[in-house]
Parts: sequence; structure tokens; C-alpha cells
Amino acid sequence: QVQMVESGGGSVQAGGSLNVSCTAPGDIYRTYCMAWWRQAPGKEREAVASIDSDGSDNDGITSYRDSVRGRFTISQDNAKNTVRLLMRNLLPEDSGVYYCAAANLICRGEWWYLFDAADFGYWGQGTQVTVSS
Repeated sequence: QVQMVESGGGSVQAGGSLNVSCTAPGDIYRTYCMAWWRQAPGKEREAVASIDSDGSDNDGITSYRDSVRGRFTISQDNAKNTVRLLMRNLLPEDSGVYYCAAANLICRGEWWYLFDAADFGYWGQGTQVTVSS
């Protein structure tokens, strides 16, 4: 069974910062679309950021939903097969459970209008992010 292991998250006041990380098996990390999704209570799961690698050591192509662009940064640590999401200037509406996920698809631009959560076959266990006002 493929394991996607998440860490990080937590609670912070509005305007603060948090990190979440996800470690994936090497073959998944190097060739799949790696994305961060979040789900708030009573809302659908939505993708917020992704990184699309081509299997090389080059930096992957990143994509961000408008609501987080400029505040969130997704990055790769190739030595550790880890994708990180740095979240800054957090807002209460950023609260929710954050999941990393992987899919064998090209995720560039506003790909979430073409693909949804069902297209992602590998998921982390989820980590809670709570932002208080």
C-alpha cells in the first residue's frame, strides 16, 4: 500500500504562518502530480496548490488557486521525496483539514477545472490547520 505521510499543521492566529509537509514513495514523488487539498467543515475538498514534475531534478511547475496565490508556497525537497506547503498571512477561511495527494496526470495552470479529487489515487492522512481571528 502506497503511503503518503503528512506532518505539520496546527493552530495559529490570523496573519500567522504554518508549514505542512508530505513524504511520498520515490516513484510517485518523481513522476506524479503532487497537490495539496483542503476541506473545511461542510464544504467540498478543494485543491489549493500543486507541483508537476517531469521526473528530472529540475524544479516542478507550480500552480495555485487564486485564494492562496501570493500567500502559499509549494516546494520540493528531492533528497527527501517531500513536498512542502508554506502558508503565510493565514486567514480564518484557510482553516480545514489539509491533504496531500498524488495523481498520474499533468497538473498545470488551473487544472482543477479539469480534474477533481476522484482523479487522485494516493492520499495522505490529513492534518488539521486552524486559524483563529
